[in-house]
Amino acid sequence: MNVLVTGANGQLGNEMRVLSETNAQHTYFFTDVQELDICNQQAVEAYVAEKEIDVIVNCAAYTAVDNAEDNKELCDKLNNVAPGYLAMAAQNRGAAMIQISTDYVFDGTNHTPYTEEEPTCPASVYGTTKLAGEENVLAHCERTVIIRTAWLYSVYGNNFVKTMIHLGRERDNLGVIFDQIGTPTYAHDLAIAIYAIINKGVVRGVYHFSNEGVCSWYDFTLAIHRMAGIDSCKVRPLHTSDYPAKAARPHYSVLDKTKIKDTFDLEIPHWERSLEHCIARLSSQPCER
Repeated sequence: MNVLVTGANGQLGNEMRVLSETNAQHTYFFTDVQELDICNQQAVEAYVAEKEIDVIVNCAAYTAVDNAEDNKELCDKLNNVAPGYLAMAAQNRGAAMIQISTDYVFDGTNHTPYTEEEPTCPASVYGTTKLAGEENVLAHCERTVIIRTAWLYSVYGNNFVKTMIHLGRERDNLGVIFDQIGTPTYAHDLAIAIYAIINKGVVRGVYHFSNEGVCSWYDFTLAIHRMAGIDSCKVRPLHTSDYPAKAARPHYSVLDKTKIKDTFDLEIPHWERSLEHCIARLSSQPCER
């Protein structure tokens, strides 16, 4: 199959690129805005038709959650309108589309893991535009998989893990929020799941994916520092109210992954095991920092 991966220079796109070497039965087209502007409908239609694309994996998104509150139009263009263009192009080709979404489609008031059937209720511009993007893609492409994920990190780009390692080595103390609960997602594991879906065949629907287990940002930071060998930085717990942000964050965003595991026969690692893998890669491959 011919597989198009958009947003290829981001965390997930880069992991998709790495794993393409072990999925060499397909032909890949890795694009970012320089190669394909997904906000240009004519360009999208032409590219998908010319390259005879069979599967589109859309890793591109506007993810600056706080900045989104002041950049609604651009955020909507990237998170909603552009995915719609990709979906229409896929439909015209009879291709499948895998759209990456977010836990921010929920307001985080649950106390048990969110299933795919839970009512959505985004509390931010980012969450609202990502939900609109889900609906747009599902409306325009029959062979669609939506994957909601959360707390994404990797060896690539800017993310929480790399920031906490940097700050832990630089500072004597650090305050981290303890009253937001979720599950980290190692982009490498999400990429593995996406390849499983491509190889087994798309089964239309909305799915949840993160690593297994539950933690707070505070717990996550302690684990990061422990695994990175950082013991000189004291980490103290903060309330969300101690760290004001422009956009509301879900206080609880643990995702139930039963559906994706059962449908595609996936085994998902615990978040601590995956964090160890990521930190080992960061230590051994400093060029990826």
